[in-house]
Amino acid sequence: MIDPADTRLSIVRQCGLLSISRSVYYEKPREETPETLELMRLIDEQFLETPFYGSRRMMHVLHRQGYPVGRERVRRLMKTMGLAAIYQKPRTSIPNPEHKIYPYLLRNLTIDQPNQVWCTDITYIPMRRGFLFLIAIMDWASRKVLSWRLSNTMDVDFCIEALEEALANHGRPDIFNTDQGSQFTSLQFIKVLTNAGIRVSMDGKGRWMDNVFIERLWRSLKYECVYLNAFETSSEARAGIGRWIDFYNSNRPHTALGGRTPNEAYVGNLDGIQRAA
Repeated sequence: MIDPADTRLSIVRQCGLLSISRSVYYEKPREETPETLELMRLIDEQFLETPFYGSRRMMHVLHRQGYPVGRERVRRLMKTMGLAAIYQKPRTSIPNPEHKIYPYLLRNLTIDQPNQVWCTDITYIPMRRGFLFLIAIMDWASRKVLSWRLSNTMDVDFCIEALEEALANHGRPDIFNTDQGSQFTSLQFIKVLTNAGIRVSMDGKGRWMDNVFIERLWRSLKYECVYLNAFETSSEARAGIGRWIDFYNSNRPHTALGGRTPNEAYVGNLDGIQRAA
């Protein structure tokens, strides 16, 4: 017997209306107590300003704001949110033998053409009664967001969905740059890239600036959309974030792009390449 939910999901996917993973379609956002959610929001806001703060400094920031929380709780919350300070740390854990770390390929590289380099990252999205995780695939030169997905877990599936959508709609880049997160070093994710003939680049451990453009995207998204709305449900979050990304790609001019929008920079440069060819 066909599950009606599966039928609805299939129809929405075929119509191109779903930028959300299966887990969010079937499940509610992960929930915490109101106090914990407020702490996570404050940590998230502070981390945007000072990504080099670890749990000890973050604890002191919360104390100054009237929240006498212990360091262990702050550490647990940061781990739940997928946040880690950017300073270099001793190697204290044994990596999964399947997870190969690739070299950083962008140092001293001039990146001035669309589809030359793509990058990606995952960020925490606070909501009124819970939280989600967001991944975006971005073209480095034009700053265009090529695809995105929401999920209520940090598994690799929604990352692969976003990657496959970007490849299907925009061709393929020469280089794909990520951090060393377990989702991006996983065999499944790397296989999609290598099967497409894409060279893999990974940030140095603790080097936030290696993927700086998508970090700036998160800052703009959160201050201009997420923090202003306090989404109630995953569908509200999907719609609101989708509207902002459409605005960002189509209507938000960038000084670094000569006042052009990401869409204009991406299409304009591609047109120039095609004419030159």
